[in-house]
Amino acid sequence: MSVLSRMPAARPDEAVSNHRPNRPDERRRELAIFLRSRRERIQPEEVGFAPGGRRRTPGLRREEVAQLAGVGITWYTWLEQGRDINVSAQVVEAIARTLRLDRLERNHLFTLTGVPIGPVSGDCADLPPSVQRMLDNVSPYPALVLNARYDVLAFNDAYCKVMLDLSQIPVEDRNLLWLSFVSNRWQCSFTDQESIKMHMVAGFRAASADHLGEPSWHDLIQQLLTHSTEFAELWNRYDVAAPSNKVKLVDHPRAGLMRIEPVNLWLTRSGQGRATVYTPVDDETEAKFRLLVGQ
Repeated sequence: MSVLSRMPAARPDEAVSNHRPNRPDERRRELAIFLRSRRERIQPEEVGFAPGGRRRTPGLRREEVAQLAGVGITWYTWLEQGRDINVSAQVVEAIARTLRLDRLERNHLFTLTGVPIGPVSGDCADLPPSVQRMLDNVSPYPALVLNARYDVLAFNDAYCKVMLDLSQIPVEDRNLLWLSFVSNRWQCSFTDQESIKMHMVAGFRAASADHLGEPSWHDLIQQLLTHSTEFAELWNRYDVAAPSNKVKLVDHPRAGLMRIEPVNLWLTRSGQGRATVYTPVDDETEAKFRLLVGQ
């Protein structure tokens, strides 16, 4: 039995558990660690403070963040300690600017503080047959549908022949994080594996803020932490990111090097589900796609 087979199989219509006794505590704990990690990466001289003097921790001190953000040191200390305090959108915005957060990091901060940044809905709903038809019709381009947890909800035959034969993998193990960090079943590999994995974990971290306390998310994270020291190292960096459209090099065992560019098509307004189509960057890659798919 596979490790993930002990977990409930992820479904497109997976319901969110209403029993979340520890969700507020988890969110505040996650917020405390995230704030500290962002504070420690900023050097004092970058924001106008003198670099001299002995510092027990790297980066800015709490009182320096509070000063720059225009909030009380006690209040900010409580926030970073994960205490249950009231937070306004204006204060969160000030902290985000002080810590020099990018757009994804800023949204992550708003989510962790519980301050709304816009309507948020659940995971991708039941996939209509038209989605599978769309995937099939873009062949020979590999394509699949993922939810925010990187569970594979649908895929086409081209993906099986060019990237990975998902039809041979149990449904409960069809998760790109699990397949990337634990499984060795990929039939092709990205030449820049380290960067891609780093970005994938950062995307997973960003999405996880909306799902703190949900059993399926918690179980997957714990399984990955247990079975992959590489995932654990990246997870503990607390980086956040959005899905990337960066051109990637794939080294296929039969076709050799291929240059591909992923195109993400969002299926929900909240960005919880997306179809990804891997398009060829050049004619040579296009020809290899058609050869592998048999067109």
